[in-house]
This record gives sequence, C-alpha cells and structure tokens, in this order.
Amino acid sequence: MAVETTFDFDQMLSSAREAYGVELMKMADEGLDFAFTYSDNVAASTSTGKFMKKYPERCFNIGIAEANQVGISAGLALSGKIVFSQVFGPFLPLRAADQIHTDIAYNDVPVRLIGTHSGVTSGGGPTHNVIADLSFYRAVPNLTICVPADAGQCMKLVRESMTYPGPMIIRIARGAEPDVYKDNNYEFKIGKAITVKEGNDLTLIGTGNSVYWSLMAAKELAEIGVNARVIDMHTIKPFDVDIVLKAAKETGFVVTVEDQSINGGLGGAVAEVIAEAGIHCKFKRIGLPDEFCVIGSDTEIYKYYHLDSHGIAETVKEML
Repeated sequence: MAVETTFDFDQMLSSAREAYGVELMKMADEGLDFAFTYSDNVAASTSTGKFMKKYPERCFNIGIAEANQVGISAGLALSGKIVFSQVFGPFLPLRAADQIHTDIAYNDVPVRLIGTHSGVTSGGGPTHNVIADLSFYRAVPNLTICVPADAGQCMKLVRESMTYPGPMIIRIARGAEPDVYKDNNYEFKIGKAITVKEGNDLTLIGTGNSVYWSLMAAKELAEIGVNARVIDMHTIKPFDVDIVLKAAKETGFVVTVEDQSINGGLGGAVAEVIAEAGIHCKFKRIGLPDEFCVIGSDTEIYKYYHLDSHGIAETVKEML
C-alpha cells in the first residue's frame, strides 16, 4: 500500500544536510556512542555545527583532505567506533576512491560516508557535479548505498544505520530539496524500496530528489488518464529486486529517474534485474547523458535534460 506523500501539495522544502545533524544530536543525547569526522565546510550555525559544539570530544576536523578523512574514519572504526563522516560529495568518490575501496570497504568497517551536494546540486559546474558516484560505489564490494528522498527520510536512515552492519554511503543533496513524505509515520528499512504511489499503466522508479519529480510527473500524467506507479528506491545496494520484478510484470513499462549518469547507476541496476529475469517490457532510463553537464542551477539542468516533472511526463507520453 502506498504511503502518504506531499503529492497534492506545493513544494515543501527542507534540507537533509540539516536533518542528519539534528538526528546525530538526538542520538548523542540518548547516549548512543559514535564518532564524527568532517572537513572545513561545516558551518558553526548549522545543526551539525551545534552538535560539534556540544560534543567536541567525538568530533574530528580533518580539513580539506578527503582521502585522509576517509582513511582516518576507517582507523576510528577499526578501533571499535561507529563513524559518521560528512564529506564534500563532489570530491568523495574521486579523490578518496582508493580509501573508500581499500580502507573502508575491504576492511568492512562501520563508517557512514555522508556525501553532500550530490548530482548537480552543488551549482559549481562540471568539476563539482557528482555524476558517476553511484556507478563507482555499486562496483565496490561490501558498500551499502543509500540515497534518501528527503530530509525526514535521511533522519530515519541515520537512525537505522546505527545498528546496520558494514560500511555505508549516504548520498544527499546540497539542501532546500522538496519533501516527498507528508510525515515520518511510515516504515523504512534499508534495502526495501517504498511504493509511494500505486498505479497500473507504468512504473516510475526514482532515487533521492528524483522521487519527488517522479511524483509530480505522475500527477501530470494523471491529467491525461495515465495512472503511474511511483517507487522510492532509496537503497541502491542491497537492491530491492522483488519490487522491480513486480512492477515490470504488473505494469509492463518501467522508467528510471536519477540525478546521475545514466551509465551504471539506478537505471543500470533496474535494467540488469529486468534483463536477467527475462521480462519483456518497455524500459527507459532518464538521467544525465554521457557528457559533462551544461552549466546552471540544478533546476535549470533538470529542465534541460528532461529530469524535471514536465520532462519526465513528456518522455513517457512519447513512449506511450
């Protein structure tokens, strides 16, 4: 059964970057034991900054040195700590790839690497776009990969990650992203996708902020009598194979939407599942093409590449 979403509301904005800091504070106040590493991009006025001020003994500033930060986080985890590590997302999968692979994943340690400014949300142009991280992360053994749809879900994820084994990537946007869920009164489980809207004509599978745009596209499609199912694939690994197979069989038409390269990310994972199961259905990947993106704000780029709600709806209409 679908959950209650902001589907019928105007955009309600919140920030996962603020939300996870709030949850860290709550968990620390409850007596949960963990360490936190960060770089110089954490402002004192943020919720994370307030957490650092209250619990300085468990916080470590590594400066602008992402590879060192990941390696130090691995060392803290090997000493017995659960570690949350906020890293500037555009540099995490590129500058610290070796440390993610060898220090974190190979040692299978409980480090939660929180990569901010994901996709094209940094506004810094091609050098700061995070367009190939999911492709890299998926190929690394032992890594759990989570992309929360909104700030509330990010808080639920951070909470559940305290008891989840092994290393984890938490991919979040820069901030001020639309809410998907009306409240947090829904079941969340790492590795188990969520049907946020029922439908039988086709299935839109989104991850991260693309879930909201998929919902809005479904709303536009409903105006012409097309009933789209929408799935929140908040965990890319381990992947919820069953919900994809069910959608492909029941709707016969699957479209993936992601703020990432169409090569190797969510679209690749869904395509692999459908192809290996031998299911015949219409299939389309909507994401960033195999090129360095045009320069602009995230909303401008989404519109340019048909990743916004209208672009998604128009792509579906053409295929119909």
